[in-house]
Amino acid sequence: MDEQIIRNKELNIYEALIPVIALIGMLAYNVFVYGDDALSGSNQFILLMGAAVAAIVGFFNKVTYRRMIEEVADNIKSTTGALLILLFVGALAGTWLISGVIPTMIYYGLKLLNPTVFLPVTVVICAVISIATGSSWTTSATVGIALIGIGGALGIPLGMAAGAVLSGAYFGDKMSPLSDTTNLAPAMAGTDLFTHIRYMAFTTVPTITITLVVFILIGFTLETSGTADTATILASIDASFHISGWLFIVPLAVILLIIRRTQPLIALLAGTLLGGIFAIFFQPDIVMNVAGADQLDFRAAYQGIMNAITVDTSVETSNTELNDLFSSGGMYGMLGTIWLIICAMVFGGVMDAIGALATISAALLKMAHTVFGLFASTVATCLALNVTASDQYLALVVPGKMFKQAYQDRDLAPENLSRTLEDSGTVTSVLVPWNTCGAYQSGVLGVSVADYFVYAIFNWLSPFMTLFFAAFQIKIRQLVRK
Repeated sequence: MDEQIIRNKELNIYEALIPVIALIGMLAYNVFVYGDDALSGSNQFILLMGAAVAAIVGFFNKVTYRRMIEEVADNIKSTTGALLILLFVGALAGTWLISGVIPTMIYYGLKLLNPTVFLPVTVVICAVISIATGSSWTTSATVGIALIGIGGALGIPLGMAAGAVLSGAYFGDKMSPLSDTTNLAPAMAGTDLFTHIRYMAFTTVPTITITLVVFILIGFTLETSGTADTATILASIDASFHISGWLFIVPLAVILLIIRRTQPLIALLAGTLLGGIFAIFFQPDIVMNVAGADQLDFRAAYQGIMNAITVDTSVETSNTELNDLFSSGGMYGMLGTIWLIICAMVFGGVMDAIGALATISAALLKMAHTVFGLFASTVATCLALNVTASDQYLALVVPGKMFKQAYQDRDLAPENLSRTLEDSGTVTSVLVPWNTCGAYQSGVLGVSVADYFVYAIFNWLSPFMTLFFAAFQIKIRQLVRK
C-alpha cells in the first residue's frame, strides 16, 4: 500500500515497451533452445539481460544508476517473506516425506478417490482449505503436494492435477477475508472488505462453476491406468512406511495455526519440526536410512532429519513409479525458484525505476473511452504488470492507484475496480513462470507453468469473465453520490 508510482516525463510509451519486447523475444528464443530446461538457469540470466536493456533505456532518459539499484533493492526486500517461505516449504516437504505424512495422505487419498472424481474433488478440497487459511501458497504446500502425488499414482497427468489444485486454491484465496490480496484490492480501490467479497462473488461463482463442470467432463472422458494399479501402489506404500491416521495431526496443526492468523513462517517452522518429531516415532528405519546409520541414536536422528530438511532425500519402494514421487529436494531444491524470483525482481525494479510501469499503465488508461474500455484497460494493465513487474502485489497496487480516479469520474462504485483487480491481477500471477507466484507454485508442486497453464481454468477464465460482465453491463454498480 505504500508503493510509490514512479513517473518519468522523459520516457514515452515506445521507449517503455522496448525492454518488454526485448525480454519476450529473448525468453521465446531461450525456451526454443532449452525447452523445459530453460528454468534451470538460462531464463534467469535472460531476465537480467532484460533488466540491462531497461537500464540502457533509463540512462537515455536521465535515470541514474543509483536510483535503479535502490528500486531493485526495494523490490527484492519486498520478496523477503516469500523467499523465506520457499525455504521453509522445502524443509517441510522433506520432514513430511520421511515422517510418512505425505505418503499417508496419498495412501488414504488413493483409497477414497478415483480418476473420475479426482479433479473436481481436488478443486473443492483446495478451495475449502484456501478459504480457511486465506493462502493459496499454504494450500499448495500442504494438501496440494499430496494431491499431486495421488493424481500421479492414479495416472492423471501432473499438469492436469496441478491445474485443479491451483484453480481451487486461488478461488479460496480470492474469496477468503483472511487473504492478503483480498484485503489489499479494496484498500487500493477505496471500498470495504466484505462489500468487495460480496461483489466479487458475481464473477467468481460462475467462473468456479464452469471450472468444476469442465473438470467433471474431463473426469468422465479421462483414460488412465491408475485404477488397476491402485492395490499394488497401496501395498508398496504400506510396505515402505508405517501408515497411521495419527500422522494427520501434523498438517491439521499447520492449517489450524494459519487459520488462527499465525505468521506463515512460524506455522511452516512448526510443521517442519513436528514432521521431524513424528519421523523419529513413526518411521525410525527411514530416519536411519537417510542418516546412513545402523542404529537410531540422537546423532542419527539429528542427521536424518537435518538431511531431509536441507538436501535431496528419497525413499525407495518396490514400485518404481513411487520412487520419483517419494523424493524431496529440501531447502536446496528451492534455490532454483529463489534464484528465478530474485532475477525477476531485478527486472521489475529497473522497469519501475525508469518509470516504464507508470508509462505503460497511463497509455492503457488513455485508451479507455468507454466503460468497457476502462475495464479492459484495467485488465490489460494487471496482466502487463504480472509479466513485467513479476509480482502480484504490484499488479494490484499500481493499477489500483492509477485507475481509482477514472472509475470515480465514470460514476462507477469502487468495488468495480477492486473486483477487476482481483479477477485479473491476483489469479493470473500464477500463469507467468517468472512471476513470484508462478515460480513458487511450479517449484512447490514440481510442475512447470507450461504444463499446468491450460488446466488452471479458473485462473485464466477469470479476466474473461470480468470483461464479459463489463461488455454486457451485468452487475456494474454505479457510484451513489451523497
